[in-house]
Amino acid sequence: MSVDPSGDDMRSQRERMLAGDLYLADDPELVRESRRALALMHEYNVSSPSDPGAQRRILEALLGSLGDDSEIRPPFYCDYGSHTHVGARTFVNFGLVALDVATITIGDDVQIGPRVQLLTPTHPVDPEPRRAKWEAAEPIAIGDNVWLGGGVIVCPGVTIGEDTVVGAGAVVTGDLPARVVAMGTPARVVRSL
Repeated sequence: MSVDPSGDDMRSQRERMLAGDLYLADDPELVRESRRALALMHEYNVSSPSDPGAQRRILEALLGSLGDDSEIRPPFYCDYGSHTHVGARTFVNFGLVALDVATITIGDDVQIGPRVQLLTPTHPVDPEPRRAKWEAAEPIAIGDNVWLGGGVIVCPGVTIGEDTVVGAGAVVTGDLPARVVAMGTPARVVRSL
């Protein structure tokens, strides 16, 4: 994470955010994007399950991309939505929190249990930049055919390899390879598949 809270950087706060550098979240452009996401999230979360076509149209307007035959059960929560990409045939159970300050990529055929959290934001450890409201983010990538059990938390910058299973309640703080089972806090590989 590049630290330049001096204001000498000529990039917009949005450009800084997407590059993983420190940025100010209360920038007017970012606030507009966040409010747009909040409105679409609300519309989706109160939508009728009897009209799946309308639900899909809302998700397509909210998300960066949504693969064919994927389902996200409401409620669903995100920061921007446009930085979240969901592959085909993916199932997301109730209560996903996708804090997509950086890009979140979810592959094809992924199964996500209830109340999973995908958290890209980071904050400075030093108190002064944190007090000044500087923050940053690191992307999350979830490979094809991954299964995240209920209540899993995936931390900033994590990549989970294809076919991996993460047990319920695990906190994933580092990358996980393909075709393993991981459990615990922090998540540890317990066996290969």
